[in-house]
Amino acid sequence: MSVEVNIQKQLDGFTLHVQLSAGDLPIALLGASGSGKSMTLRCIAGVERPDSGRIVVDGTVLFDSERGIDLPPQQRRVGLLFQSYALFPNMTVRQNVLCGAKRTGSTAAVDDLLAQFDLTPLAHRLPDELSGGQQQRVALARILASQPRILMLDEPFSALDDALRWRVSHHIASVIEAFPGTTILVSHNREEVYRLSEQVAVIHQGWAGMPRDKRELFAHPRSRVEAELTGFENVADAVRLDAHTLSVPAWGVTLHSHTELPASVHAAACRARAIRPAEQEGENTFPAVVRRTFDGPETCQLLLQIGSGSGTFRWERSASDRLPVGTRLRITLPTDALIPLTE
Repeated sequence: MSVEVNIQKQLDGFTLHVQLSAGDLPIALLGASGSGKSMTLRCIAGVERPDSGRIVVDGTVLFDSERGIDLPPQQRRVGLLFQSYALFPNMTVRQNVLCGAKRTGSTAAVDDLLAQFDLTPLAHRLPDELSGGQQQRVALARILASQPRILMLDEPFSALDDALRWRVSHHIASVIEAFPGTTILVSHNREEVYRLSEQVAVIHQGWAGMPRDKRELFAHPRSRVEAELTGFENVADAVRLDAHTLSVPAWGVTLHSHTELPASVHAAACRARAIRPAEQEGENTFPAVVRRTFDGPETCQLLLQIGSGSGTFRWERSASDRLPVGTRLRITLPTDALIPLTE
């Protein structure tokens, strides 16, 4: 299975530009709310029409603005799980799933899906008699009953509480693993993206980057947006002084790198948990003052002022290692924790 998307659409405040290719590996669009993620899925499904471009699924052209091709949603064989699930409120669970099977007409397949999703005991209930997790299972079963070539999940856990989200995510993972076509996930939650996809495309204000292996993206972001979306808490402008030295004015420090810094580096990123306390002077070791603390049940976040900079630097420690405001200490930024940003 292959999906090729190259579309443009004018939205409120920016233009959506998406160019991506997907195969059988699950792919995710990671971006902040309002960045164009959901609109991309809606354009692929045919619910929204791009202004221009082309969408091709396994050799079948779904949309081509130059050739005047725009297949209606029911002919695209694309399954889109909406955030609201979009169940028919006056239909039972079984009737909702049967609607998905109209193309195949297989009631046996519907019964199999009800059993697979543990919905058989709920088959005669209406949607408002179901929990959020149960409604989601019905929506997924209805989509799979239509035998789609693409399974698209639009923020699939946004309506669920944390405990239910964790349980449902295991079921979603099983569905994705068993699905024979292409899966596209949309989310602003980096943990969900990492857990459920293999390739990730970052989308920001309508611009989608090319998909990258999730491990490579999360370990080595190339831009400020990629760094922030993949969980780098400390990101600041930087100036390359030489092949192994970087100045970060906001932090008031000069950092050394064992690997050669690209000539195009313009910012630096570091995860909050990468910082280490230091007892003596050393490479990339600086004085620091705790300016504020944010406590959590298992970890705490310390806002530090380091070096001579006016900006703050986040440090994550276990809750038992919390330091009071005003504490003075030395910290070390390991050279392998420093990520130069070039885009």
